[in-house]
Amino acid sequence: MIVDCGLYRHGQRVPGHHEPAAACALTVEDDDSFVWVGIADPVGEGLTEIAEAFALPKLAVEDAMEAHQRPKFEVYGDVLFVAVKPVRYVDTEEVVRVDEVQIFVHKRYIVTVRHGAATALGEVRRELEAAPELLRHGPVAALHAILDRIVDDYDDVVDGVDQDIQEVEQQVFSGERGGPNPAERIFKLEREVLEFQRAVGPLTPAVDRLARGQLAEAVPEVSEYFRDVHDHLLRTVNRIDGFRALLSSALQANLTQITVRQNEDMRRISAWVAIAAVPTMLAGIYGMNFEHMPELKWRYGYPLVLAVMASVCGFLYARLRRAGWL
Repeated sequence: MIVDCGLYRHGQRVPGHHEPAAACALTVEDDDSFVWVGIADPVGEGLTEIAEAFALPKLAVEDAMEAHQRPKFEVYGDVLFVAVKPVRYVDTEEVVRVDEVQIFVHKRYIVTVRHGAATALGEVRRELEAAPELLRHGPVAALHAILDRIVDDYDDVVDGVDQDIQEVEQQVFSGERGGPNPAERIFKLEREVLEFQRAVGPLTPAVDRLARGQLAEAVPEVSEYFRDVHDHLLRTVNRIDGFRALLSSALQANLTQITVRQNEDMRRISAWVAIAAVPTMLAGIYGMNFEHMPELKWRYGYPLVLAVMASVCGFLYARLRRAGWL
């Protein structure tokens, strides 16, 4: 369950293996040190033991165990609890996969709890360890690095959704008949975009609080970095809003095209029915087998009736064709 536990002093990782509780105790003696514990998919009492060692807030620990939290920032005394949702886009299925990461931030430690195949925080840790001048700011620097990576990964999702929406628009406005109706694909993309929005939207005001330095954990030296993350989030939210508008327009255009095509089909059917009505009427009249009917004894009566049928049908076809019904 514990992926990594690192003790950091003056921006540098202290070599060796460290138990979380023992490492946390060492930070009491040195204000320039902190512990970073990474946990993946906690089960049973594993997280409870870590919570007891670090005196984590019980309510926040319960949230971390359930792993179905709305993105949020909550302050429990001197501990900041953060719930964020990394997002992946499976292009082959056109599905947005939402995972979850909970973060406990204290001036002496940071505990990350990862659920699902979320953003690889090990890579974030290695990159941050290569920048001791930033890591020297403590757990808040680690918090920034994690949020920055998660928000950066949103770009891949945005690009994937954007590509699929372009394909849908091309399918809708191609004018091809007889192909599959894109309405189902549009509805599915709308649902996935909404899921994406739920993962990203609530995070924006929370990061804004960090960017403005409204939380005690956000020291002035890194507040400017959180402002960059906040700006990035705003761009992502704006693009998501644009996606929803595009999909709504595409769906409306698709429905309009279906209505127009149905009207065209009905006009064609009506036109052919009108043409067929003329020979049907004449044939019906002369098929009634009455004895006294005009031209029954005339040699040219039958060809004349056929000629009248053909002439009237030809006249109707020409007029309906000119009117655009055929």
